[in-house]
Amino acid sequence: MYYLIYEFDVIGMTLVVKANYDGMCFWTEKLGMSNLFRFWMYCYRLSVPSYMDSTSTAVADYAAFLEKVKRTVYVDNLSPQVTESVIRTALGQFGTVKNVQFIPNYTGPKNIPCCALVEMECLRQAEAVVSEITQFPFMMSGMPRPARAFRAEVEMFDDRPIKPGRRIQCRWVDRKDPDFEVASKIKRLVRKHAAEDLFLLQQQLAQEEKLAKQQEETLKANYKKFSIIDNVVSDGTAPGLAKFYNMKAFDS
Repeated sequence: MYYLIYEFDVIGMTLVVKANYDGMCFWTEKLGMSNLFRFWMYCYRLSVPSYMDSTSTAVADYAAFLEKVKRTVYVDNLSPQVTESVIRTALGQFGTVKNVQFIPNYTGPKNIPCCALVEMECLRQAEAVVSEITQFPFMMSGMPRPARAFRAEVEMFDDRPIKPGRRIQCRWVDRKDPDFEVASKIKRLVRKHAAEDLFLLQQQLAQEEKLAKQQEETLKANYKKFSIIDNVVSDGTAPGLAKFYNMKAFDS
């Protein structure tokens, strides 16, 4: 079995067909302009799908994407300590978590996630997540900051497919154009919001670090208390004191 390699000599209108294993020339045929065009269109149709096929595929892909959006939940107000495993464990009580995609922080450090897109197995599970988190405080990773959940929107996905029939036009805006001043104001506003967001994020990280230290100290203190109680009970000190004071401290 072998495949054929076609070489075209456009000036001489010559078609050369070669084999793959030794490169020897099987035949050379001189084609007329009409036959050469037909042969070229035949090869093109074999290599490139038709317009109708590509359009139908794009429509099917976009429809599948819309179904994915319906069963996806947008979760924000997350602690930087929250990881993918934490989200899977927290939302796993509502159903099966199929995928977790963190949304990058475009106005600050991108390695500190604050929101995520969580794809559930079905629409019913996604609605249960939104309903439960909206009605009751829902905290993750031990941080006293309730997370929020909303239905996902198409624009939230950076990997969304191109909508069939959509056309985007771009143009350069001159300084004298009225839209130039509008774009400049938007640019300055984005920079202002980025600076404010970074400041709030730094304050938030400092507070969470302080809270984490307090929780660690409390945990160590409780562990030390229970260790002392266990040692007193196990070495017979507590039963001896109870007998001395004629008290029933515990049931043996």
